[in-house]
Amino acid sequence: MTSINQPTSQVVYSLPLNDAGHPDVPGGYIYLPPPTDPAYIVRFAIEGTSSICREGSLWVNIPKKGENFNRHAFHEFNHFLQLLTNVVRLHPDFNQTLYIDVPIHFAGAFAFYTTYTPLPDFSSAEASPPEPTKTETFYIDVEPRLTVNGTVLPIDSLSIFSVISKLMGQYPTDWERHLRGIGQREYNMVHFTPLMQRGTSNSPYSIYDQLTFDPACFPNGEQDVATMITSMEQNHGLLGLTDVVLNHTANNSKWLEEHPEAGYNIETAPWLEVALELDNALLQYGTDLAKYGLPTDLKSADDLQRVMDALQPHCLDLVNIWEYYVVKVSRDAEAAVDAWMSGLTKADSKVDGAKKWSLSQKAEFLRENALIGRDEFAGRFHRNIDPNVAAALITSVLGHADANLRQTALDAVTDWLKALNVPYYKEYDVDVAVIKQQVQDRVRYLRLDADGPKLGPINKQHAFIESYFTRLPLNETTKKHNPKALFLVNNGWVWAADAMRDNAGSSSRTYLRREVIVWGDCVKLRYGKGPEDNPYLWDFMTRYTRLMAKYFAGFRIDNCHSTPLHVAEYLLDQARNVRPDLAVFAELFTGDEKMDYVFVKRLGLSALIREAMQAWSTKEVSRLVHMHSGRPIGSFEVDTISSSKSSAATDGINGSLAEITEVVHNIRQSPVHALFMDCTHDNEVPAQKRDARDTLPNAALVNMCACATGSVMGYDEIYAKLIDLVSESRLYQSSFSDHEVKIGAGRGGIGRIKKLLNRNHTFMGRNGYDETFLHHEGEYITVHRMHPKTRKGYFTVAHTAFPGYGEGHGILTPVHLDGTQAKLIGSWKLDVDVSESAKQAVYNDKSYLRGLPSSVSSLSGVGLENNADEAVITVPSHFPPGSVAIFETCIPSAEHSEGLDQYVTSGATEALTESSLIDLNFILYRSEPEERDASGGKDGVYAIPGHGSLVYAGLQGWWSCLRDVVRYNQLGHAICNHLREGTWAMDYIVSRLERMSKRKEYTSLSKPAAWLQSRFDAIRNIPSFLRPRYFALVIQAAYDAAWARGMECMSDDVRYGQGFVQSLAMVSVQMTGYMPSASLVPFACVPSMSAGLPHFSSSWARCWGRDIFISLRGLYLATGRYSDARSHIMAFASVLKHGMIPNLLSDGKLPRYNSRDSIWFFLQCIQDYTKMVPNGLDILKEVVDRRFLPYDDTYFEFDDPRAYSKKSTIEEIIQEALQRHATGLSFREANAGPKLDVQMKDEGFNIEIHVDWKTGIIFGGNQSNCGTWMDKMGESDRAGSRGVPGTPRDGAPVEITGLLASTLTWVAELYDQGHYRFEGVMTENGNPITFKAWASKLQDSFERCYYIPKDPSEDGSYDTNSAIVNRRGIYKDLYRSGKEYEDYQLRPNFPIAMTVAPQLFTPEKALGALELADKHLRGPTGMATLDPSDRNYRPYYINSEDSTDFATSKGRNYHQGPEWIWPTGFFLRALLKFDLMRKSTTAERTEVFQQITRRLEGCKIAIRESPWAGLAELTQKNGEFCGDSSPTQAWSAGCLLDLFYDAKAIARE
Repeated sequence: MTSINQPTSQVVYSLPLNDAGHPDVPGGYIYLPPPTDPAYIVRFAIEGTSSICREGSLWVNIPKKGENFNRHAFHEFNHFLQLLTNVVRLHPDFNQTLYIDVPIHFAGAFAFYTTYTPLPDFSSAEASPPEPTKTETFYIDVEPRLTVNGTVLPIDSLSIFSVISKLMGQYPTDWERHLRGIGQREYNMVHFTPLMQRGTSNSPYSIYDQLTFDPACFPNGEQDVATMITSMEQNHGLLGLTDVVLNHTANNSKWLEEHPEAGYNIETAPWLEVALELDNALLQYGTDLAKYGLPTDLKSADDLQRVMDALQPHCLDLVNIWEYYVVKVSRDAEAAVDAWMSGLTKADSKVDGAKKWSLSQKAEFLRENALIGRDEFAGRFHRNIDPNVAAALITSVLGHADANLRQTALDAVTDWLKALNVPYYKEYDVDVAVIKQQVQDRVRYLRLDADGPKLGPINKQHAFIESYFTRLPLNETTKKHNPKALFLVNNGWVWAADAMRDNAGSSSRTYLRREVIVWGDCVKLRYGKGPEDNPYLWDFMTRYTRLMAKYFAGFRIDNCHSTPLHVAEYLLDQARNVRPDLAVFAELFTGDEKMDYVFVKRLGLSALIREAMQAWSTKEVSRLVHMHSGRPIGSFEVDTISSSKSSAATDGINGSLAEITEVVHNIRQSPVHALFMDCTHDNEVPAQKRDARDTLPNAALVNMCACATGSVMGYDEIYAKLIDLVSESRLYQSSFSDHEVKIGAGRGGIGRIKKLLNRNHTFMGRNGYDETFLHHEGEYITVHRMHPKTRKGYFTVAHTAFPGYGEGHGILTPVHLDGTQAKLIGSWKLDVDVSESAKQAVYNDKSYLRGLPSSVSSLSGVGLENNADEAVITVPSHFPPGSVAIFETCIPSAEHSEGLDQYVTSGATEALTESSLIDLNFILYRSEPEERDASGGKDGVYAIPGHGSLVYAGLQGWWSCLRDVVRYNQLGHAICNHLREGTWAMDYIVSRLERMSKRKEYTSLSKPAAWLQSRFDAIRNIPSFLRPRYFALVIQAAYDAAWARGMECMSDDVRYGQGFVQSLAMVSVQMTGYMPSASLVPFACVPSMSAGLPHFSSSWARCWGRDIFISLRGLYLATGRYSDARSHIMAFASVLKHGMIPNLLSDGKLPRYNSRDSIWFFLQCIQDYTKMVPNGLDILKEVVDRRFLPYDDTYFEFDDPRAYSKKSTIEEIIQEALQRHATGLSFREANAGPKLDVQMKDEGFNIEIHVDWKTGIIFGGNQSNCGTWMDKMGESDRAGSRGVPGTPRDGAPVEITGLLASTLTWVAELYDQGHYRFEGVMTENGNPITFKAWASKLQDSFERCYYIPKDPSEDGSYDTNSAIVNRRGIYKDLYRSGKEYEDYQLRPNFPIAMTVAPQLFTPEKALGALELADKHLRGPTGMATLDPSDRNYRPYYINSEDSTDFATSKGRNYHQGPEWIWPTGFFLRALLKFDLMRKSTTAERTEVFQQITRRLEGCKIAIRESPWAGLAELTQKNGEFCGDSSPTQAWSAGCLLDLFYDAKAIARE
């Protein structure tokens, strides 16, 4: 037996998957914090019968504790309910959400997907099951846990210092000195360019031997590196970060001679042969320039043009590149004719009629059917024609082989092939034009452009153009290889290239077209598709990568966008197996944000490198800083935390059985993280690109960003220009490496201030200071960064320095920090000597790299005035460009003993423990009419300027407005502006509850009112810019607690059901409350159900008998609200008259009896009550006071002495209703006339109902009234429709017949069981008939009367008028109505009968009819009220339209096509019931539930997105919004709750 462990705390990150298996996370990027001990959990949440649960499994490659990560080793997870039976499938559960818990023990890039069998389209016929499939793969990135000397360093707290390793000097002396200086400036990670042995170019990125550390720096090799890393961490508090270069190697790497297959050579990549020939030709052309009388030292554009004009004849024409594009006409024509002459040509129907084809048609035929080598570039004339196919074409044109026609055939084929070659010559022309342009542009850059290297004369040292190929030397090692293997393509980059495309691959021509900016010292590595394609290379680079991971805490992937993604995945996996908590940064320039995400997700990149020096103005600096500044100050708490108790624990599906307290986080939307560098070794320094003085403000601004930041050696020292990392050989020199670094003013650069900036940045990053406000004003940028909970922060004023700013003060208006107190840490300015002599002095130093003479000076005069309600900061008159001021800040009003966030969100649950569901109706909801009614017209819902009125006065109204504002951090929304302007919203919320709590029925509201008052009091005086955030926290806490309280008050099926069920159940709370103008009884205020809000919310319009009893089973019985169900049953029973309940209750004072169907829904609810409620049969003996006299049609007012003078039991009420219908009804409505109904014609007030005792069917109504739910009366005088019902539905509506059969069967069973004392009724002729006999008549006649057979030949067996039939295989909507064609209409009413009286239907026929309804009536949320093929179909309801259109004016088409939601519930219940009848296996039955789930998707979206938190009354065609619909309707939600109740009952069977 499983033991129960002691309660513990478990952190959970919720990851819901939608029906397609996609993560339902904003933005789709899943980025989680570092692993913890104990491990936190990722909880996959899958709706119980979503499509992926069909024979489905969730597969994740997140390793278990103690396992090594294997990207391809996926664990299969299944639902806990089947875990014990070892069935590895997601076990479907229609009523619940499935949870799969996966603990996170390691950092890295993990993946998941689901496999399942797709749900087939619904069909009543047998169908072949679909093939199993899988979703795409999704990724979960987990941040590495970096520590140094026991201190955890989140990625966003890193302050990284970059060095060019070869310039550091000798290890250990020079290196230790520099590392000490870096550590003293409080950087916490050092980025080293590659430390390995370099190639002949001396570039750090041209690595000679990936497995050997540079002996010039590290005489003892790996041992020195190990010692250095240990010293860095222990002595200087520095982690190590190194470049890893995965896509190329030095062109002189010795191992290439042994393994040339590691590169793209002419043997491994034969398509590059043409590029090699062109490369050779271009190099030769450069050598021969003088021979052609062309300039060899280009001085002008004219010189370049002369060289380019001669390129075609003296270079390109000599190569004959065109031969790689076209077919060789003479060769292929001869081959084709020879094949024809052989007489062996096979017939080919494709060439029938070819004799009449045009020349282009024949060429196109050969291109499509005979061309070989179309997409390759494998050699000259590699494209050729299949001679047999060409021979078939000759035969079709000239007939069978004839020696006399040989020349004719040869001429013909020659013409065809020439025509075939035309597009290939055009292709060649395009490529040659690109080649010329690329060569010209590159030569111009190399020799003429001002920002180019100006290489000078063309000679052996500086060739005409860079070679694209490395030519391996011929020696004892290389001569064993195929000579073609010795020509290796060099690496480079291509502007705006597709990052997923191999630029040296067979499908690319970039090397031929000279589009590669080539690195002549680097050979591009050829990995192929996997290790099997190049075993040596994969093994060699794996050893290199693992060696780097052994010592370094982080990688910088050089040219990540040029590294094949599968290669980077594999090698990073290898590295993480050595060091699981490996930080990975990338240089990624894909040019496409979506592509960036692909690399980030699949590789688990910690951050992408971004560069502040790319900015060319103060405005652009402010944009970049803002981009990396985290969330705005006052941001909403989107990472909502909720605590709950659960039994979910580790490594399992729905966990183990340990009871734990959970802290559940929603995964927040995450941008790609950045490593924001104030300068990199690739950037021009401020002294070049801006003004040298900008070094200080640029650094200060970067370090205020809420991301990892970095700098490069020489930036703090203020180098005069960018270091050439290839050719530079001087060593670093820094005063900060030789002296103690103290914060403050000083000479030799900004290192002393950088220490402060780094300290602040690391502190803020470690402690979660992730909210920032940036302000740009002229030359100034101010940044305020603070902690979202403590509200402590740092504020920086930076005066940027760009060319032209001079010594100007610029203008910064006084800064007012609302509610803030500030303390000046310091203010400084930077001065730099940028004179030519100063620059020459540093340039002329042949041994060391030195910065320009500079000094940092303290600035006085920065103004700071701390007032009671704000801090005011002013800059002095002398605050020149290059100046900064740094402050500490706090917000006293946000300080609280418990922590303000904790205080305002705690205690709500306790405050609501005594709240009833009726209390919650007031706390959460109340539409405008309800609020007015309850307050005597004084109060309404709250109106927000610029937004409009809320939909509810209660918390739902506020949360509906705030929900997306919070989720998407919409701080500019009107509600945020309103909250910043004042506290009126808080006053409204509290005063509303306080006033109502003084009423005796609402005394429990005093506690939530007091709680809200105390929380709002705590935030009233905080700065206005924080008010929206804290207001939202309070509202959400109260809303969540109210919702949770609602769940506590409902049945277990709701409380533990899926979120959709809970949302539907809360509609019962929306709809039920005290309403002074609409009580259930006339002499007391009793909570009543609204039909829908806001249209049917108060007075006579609130309580509709039909609506209530269609809704009651779902809203009350299925939710466990038995008392509310009983009170509504008793109230309507008391007003029974004419054997009917009223259509409109009107408190029981003025009931109106004009609905023929209401009584049957009422009786169905009593039946449901007896079956669903414990001891439900007791209600039959309950006694009600009668508003009218039993069996008496006399009308009198509610205060007449006869009113409520008689009593009846519910049993007697049932019997009276049945007896009155059995003997027939004929009456005229009381008070008939215009005062009762201004639209109704006089004859419409006459009610006639009778039973046809041959069939047992009840008939009623006439063409002037509308006695069923389709009750729209024509109202337009212009259209002539006043008094003409849109859908009279007289005769016998199918749903009434079904409800009658259900009631008769039920009371007959009660009689047999001794629970009902009446056996039957008397007919109008005085003859007795038992209920069983009456039900039998219906059973015998139903399908004969209502079914329309599929086969017209069967019409004789049914009561069918073949001439009128519009659609077959359905059930009639009516039987014997006043317009016969209306009987035969397809409407969504027959599923009601199917649901309550399935015994009436033949299952096969029922399922066929449901299939047709599914196809023709079902919309995204509702059911079309009329068949679209019907001539009366009008699917757009606009009640205000007053046109001459008889069908639609004044909304007469209310039920003639618009899609109503409530019938969806009955349709799905019927579909569930009848589809299950034909299913026997578990898998088959599961499919039924999944078909139902698929059809609920629109409703789920609708209730989730609706500000009314309900389902609408109706929509227009295809679910389009209907402005005249009630936005939330009782029966729309109630009927779907019925469905879930049925499903739960089936599951229990």
